[in-house]
Amino acid sequence: MRKFTLLFALLIGSSTVANAQETVEVLMEDALNEAAESNKHVLVKFEASWCGWCHRMTRQIKDQKVSTYFSDNYVVLPIVVFENGDKVKLENPGSRELIAKYKGANAGLPFWVILDATGKIVTDSFNEKAQNLGCPASKEEVAVFIEKLKATSEMTEKDVKNVKLVFTDK
Repeated sequence: MRKFTLLFALLIGSSTVANAQETVEVLMEDALNEAAESNKHVLVKFEASWCGWCHRMTRQIKDQKVSTYFSDNYVVLPIVVFENGDKVKLENPGSRELIAKYKGANAGLPFWVILDATGKIVTDSFNEKAQNLGCPASKEEVAVFIEKLKATSEMTEKDVKNVKLVFTDK
């Protein structure tokens, strides 16, 4: 009976671990190491399963017109935060503390920061009025987004054109 109980406990424990999300500490360490090795910045994007704008921004970053630009210049790190009910298990442990550290807990989602390879904030998704750009969509928001990208990457005129094309609402 003891062996059965131990086996049952191990099976339950392993399935719980399999469903658990990675901690932000591990994710950040991996992303910062990759950024240091590849001479990139880290684009930390806070998101949630219920957030349509978060999904939209993910699709835009992966769009074929700009995906090479983003992958050449950034380690993109999605962090799941602010889930509700049975979806709380999707959150990365430590995500609420991390978004608060970057002063984005009350900003709305998506919220993003760009870090250098040491973890220092280079820029964030706030505009000059301290409003969260989130997933930029208007011409004005996309222009601010592009300026933030220019300040943290090698951005060609073609990259600028493509980011405008992909991110600006039509």
